[in-house]
Amino acid sequence: MGTDSVQQRHRPGLLKQQNKPHKHGRHRSKGAIEKDRKGRMAAKALSKKVRRDLRKDERRHQATQIRRNKREEVLLKKRALGSATSPPFITALVALCQDVNPFETLKVLKEADSEAEIEESAEGYIHLSVPRFKQRFTFVVPGAGDLYSVLDTLKVADTVMFLLSAASRNGIDPEGEIILNACMSQGLPSPIFAVAHSKSNPSLLNDVKSQLQKVIDRWLPDNKVMSFEKNGAGLNALRRIGSQKQRSVIFRDRRPHLLAESVTYVPDTEGPLGTLKVSGYVRGMPLSVNSLVHIPGWGDFQMSQITAPEDPFPLSKSGRSCDKIMEGEEEKLLERVDPNRQESLVSENIPDPMEGEQTWPTEEELKEAEEQQKKKKKVKRIPKGMSEYQAAWIPDSDAEEISESEDDEYFDADAGASMDAKSESESEESMQEQDEEEYETVTMSEFGRDAERYDEKMDLTEEEEARQKLKDAHTDKIFPDEIDTPLETPARVRFQKYRGLQSFRTSPWDPKENLPIDYAKIFQFENFNRTRKRVFKNLEEEEEGVVPGWYVTLHLINVPSALVESRSSDHPLIVYGMLPHEQKMSVVNILLKRPTMISSEQEPIKSKEQLIFHCGYRRFKACPIFSQHTNGTKHKYERYFQPDATVIATVFAPIVFPPCPTLAFKQNSDGSQDLVGVGSVLSVNPDRIVAKRVVLSGYPFKVHKRTSVIRFMFFNREDIEWFKPVELKTKHGRRGHIKEPLGTHGHMKCVFDGQLKSQDTILMCLYKRVFPKWTYELCLDSPPALFNHTNREDFME
Repeated sequence: MGTDSVQQRHRPGLLKQQNKPHKHGRHRSKGAIEKDRKGRMAAKALSKKVRRDLRKDERRHQATQIRRNKREEVLLKKRALGSATSPPFITALVALCQDVNPFETLKVLKEADSEAEIEESAEGYIHLSVPRFKQRFTFVVPGAGDLYSVLDTLKVADTVMFLLSAASRNGIDPEGEIILNACMSQGLPSPIFAVAHSKSNPSLLNDVKSQLQKVIDRWLPDNKVMSFEKNGAGLNALRRIGSQKQRSVIFRDRRPHLLAESVTYVPDTEGPLGTLKVSGYVRGMPLSVNSLVHIPGWGDFQMSQITAPEDPFPLSKSGRSCDKIMEGEEEKLLERVDPNRQESLVSENIPDPMEGEQTWPTEEELKEAEEQQKKKKKVKRIPKGMSEYQAAWIPDSDAEEISESEDDEYFDADAGASMDAKSESESEESMQEQDEEEYETVTMSEFGRDAERYDEKMDLTEEEEARQKLKDAHTDKIFPDEIDTPLETPARVRFQKYRGLQSFRTSPWDPKENLPIDYAKIFQFENFNRTRKRVFKNLEEEEEGVVPGWYVTLHLINVPSALVESRSSDHPLIVYGMLPHEQKMSVVNILLKRPTMISSEQEPIKSKEQLIFHCGYRRFKACPIFSQHTNGTKHKYERYFQPDATVIATVFAPIVFPPCPTLAFKQNSDGSQDLVGVGSVLSVNPDRIVAKRVVLSGYPFKVHKRTSVIRFMFFNREDIEWFKPVELKTKHGRRGHIKEPLGTHGHMKCVFDGQLKSQDTILMCLYKRVFPKWTYELCLDSPPALFNHTNREDFME
């Protein structure tokens, strides 16, 4: 060949064999490693540089700083109470047994330090200033056995001292267990358990304390029981109150609040309203005069001004002149309300009747509908005593078709039967009258007078209602939502507001569809969680208002005189500052469960039954609807709040920002109240869909491979055609649908995804959205005391 061709060399591909390099026994140098890496870095090394991992000494130094900051934070919380520039420690003395007198314990605390200065406020609270500790204390004794008084006191208390009985084996009465359970569910401040001053043998005191310690460990395992028998026990109790770590109650610490030390009511010149002057120490967060305040059981009020009188209970009175105290200084004006910035008391929207779009039928359409409903009726000649259902099986050969206008000319079978029954009843009454003339009736008791007296105290109507309620709740628990299809009313009429869902979890449901008129009165947030975070963030950054620790007088305007007159002297008056929007009405969803420490049998609570809610600082009555606590957009309606269930109670109530503890009480016929639910506020969401489920059941009549004839679910052909699009399911997991009706008496052919078993039950689930009723009202009345013992006046004498 004339031209020399260049020889082509073979180039290896990706699948070329790679032999292992020779291991010469030496480690690679750093340069060789970098050369092989070609600039690439491990992900761990890259993230380590970005993360800036600390060295060992830096981590040790960081842990020391965190520990120091936490210690300083605890010290600041302790110094924020009891000092000369901060409010005193509020300590509530609560007796958990009937034979315990808290005023005896109060006497021991008053005599603990001879140098302490003791004063009493206008409301009867004992103020103790101890120069040895440079601290001051306030002791509050709520009403004996008064549950509401105890709960309201603990809403503002820093420490609660539970007094146990040395004479009782458990130290706590059953009534005391109710008080303790309610206090723990509401949010317990720093607790102290103490054995009340007793006259028992001191040598047995240690055995009593060890026994009571085992009882308290069931409730709060980390608390040690103390006693007041030894010398110096009162001083040790004061030291413990002033130095122990304060437990935080979130709903209390995030809102301004005060305990009324002095209350004065100035009525207006005209009308039943007036101005209520409440004096006390501001606690929690700063209080603005433009915000609203709430008194539990009384409602929301506006303020006209906030003044600052001189502190009547200072830590030391050395700097004060007695003449100055006797003369009385004018109160200093701290804040006056600004009408442009003051929160409004408006709690409801005013609905506009023309706002919603609604299509109303015309007169021609109404007349046409009336003519279509005038269907022809069939009159049959039937034997006496035959029911309407049995008459439907008689052949129609003898039936006469008549119009509705001719209906009055004939007597149907029911009318004839009623005439015969009437004549028979008249003859029986005549015979009975003849017997009454011949004989005299005398009521005799077979079981004696004691049985009659016992029966006189029993309300038979109430007993029957309670029995029927327990029976219905038991049936609902075994067969949830299953009901019998009515014979008298067509199913398409009885369940016309219900709908079928292919999937309860994923099927769409518009939350704005067919809302009641009450939903036009409420307020709704675009994003509730975002609003809640913004409110709490603004609260932390708030610099205006009265600083916590100041002794001030709040001037509450437009307070009804009836509320002041109804107040009990043993019940403390507390005032809570409200956050923005908390006076407005909305739909509140509350998570509830049954109290676990109450040993008595708990009966089921029916939905829409009136309960009394203690929701944070509010107390109101409402009739909630219950639903399941599940994920998703739709939640199944619960007919009963069963003893072992956890439910969501939905009510119309003022807005409250969680976390907020909630207690639910049920009022009995004698005025007493039982704790039936404890929990917290879950959300404020009117779009929560609560769907009531109805389950219609049928049974196989003929079973084939995939088709079956079902009966007893419906009783006429029109109902089967109406509910034909709804899916069927069985208790054994089969799914199907209605294919066609058979005959005119409710038999229908259905197709399933497999062969049915003869003992299977066919179910059809229908759903309807339910809404709570507008039943919100303030709860002013208190239940009777759980127990009584020596009151304050008897002890002071």
